Amino acid sequence: MPRYRAIVAYDGSDFLGFQVQSKNGVERHRTVQGELIKAVNQMGKNPVERIKVVGASRTDTGVHANGQVVHFDLPFNIPGAGVRKGLNTILPRDILIKQVDQVSDDFHARFASHQKRYYYRVSTQDYVDPFKRRYTGHFHWHLDPKRIEQALPDLIGEHDFATFAASGNQTTTTVRTITRAEIEVKEDEHELVFVFEGNAFLYNQIRIMVGVLLEIGTGRRPVDAIPALIAAKDREQARYTAPAAGLYLDEVAYNSL
Repeated sequence: MPRYRAIVAYDGSDFLGFQVQSKNGVERHRTVQGELIKAVNQMGKNPVERIKVVGASRTDTGVHANGQVVHFDLPFNIPGAGVRKGLNTILPRDILIKQVDQVSDDFHARFASHQKRYYYRVSTQDYVDPFKRRYTGHFHWHLDPKRIEQALPDLIGEHDFATFAASGNQTTTTVRTITRAEIEVKEDEHELVFVFEGNAFLYNQIRIMVGVLLEIGTGRRPVDAIPALIAAKDREQARYTAPAAGLYLDEVAYNSL
């Protein structure tokens, strides 16, 4: 069966994350992967073997995506544009297939990726905007972005990020490489936008890093706090985890398809 790679966008507000949560083969909660599996199998006209949908990243409850990548096999060979159009007529409105391409049979959305980019939106208004509450993390304390800019380079490089991993982390190693860590100030929109790129990220790592950086921005932590936190390998020292609503999976990159 031909294999397809799809780029998927979704509003994560009403999903219990990306990954299927099932018991005895029955999905217990609404997930992005669950909706994709239903749509792909409907399009595949109920094949004998249930078609699997594999995602590049298991985004958490409430986390959004502009560029999640998935792969699946279909029991027929049609152009990617036709697959995209067909799936978008089936899927709910909070999921959009942006692009579909046919790829080699050994392509794997998760294991073949070499870099991921996320961004995190922070609303700095002194009240919770009802039109942003699902799409930004709210932080109303006064922030100095220059302090955050000074601290960001300390995250770049290969480090053991155990301090920035939530208790549910199940990976065998907490060593990760961050290649980009930046902040953009959008004064007209009353927002700060963090951008992070790396080979992979730990469970809640970006939200915990944002929490530390926001505390640096308020002066609750010194500008040079990050190296000591990395060295400590102690989650309790990182304290604050930024809300899921502000986090977006923006792009998954591959060396080849």
